[in-house]
Amino acid sequence: MFKRAGVTYEFHHMGIPTEEPRAGERYSAQFRMYTSDADCELVRVQYHRFEAGSTLPELMRTVPHAAFKVSDLAKALEGQAVLLGPYEPIDGFRVAVIRDGEVPVELIETALTDEQVWSRAKSGIRASIYRQA
Repeated sequence: MFKRAGVTYEFHHMGIPTEEPRAGERYSAQFRMYTSDADCELVRVQYHRFEAGSTLPELMRTVPHAAFKVSDLAKALEGQAVLLGPYEPIDGFRVAVIRDGEVPVELIETALTDEQVWSRAKSGIRASIYRQA
């Protein structure tokens, strides 16, 4: 955990682009993206696989990203190059992605516990990102 410009940042997870289908993938029609979770104990890792025509910026589709929970998303976004958002892919879980040099960084503001976040993501319940159109 660290603090910068009055905002607290706490590591949350890693996101890694992949071209390989993986067991347990969840589909986001909004972004034409599949997400799966790695079987890691020390760090949460999500794999993201993109279909042709995904609307997400190329940097997000090709470069791994770190995600941080922040104490104030609006303040953390001040002066940043925003690639995506802010939006709420999971109820109670606001997200934006910035460009930090040549790397995408996901910023998250939520009062949810990690168990609530990952449960909603896996089940699709209260997770609009995984609702089918």
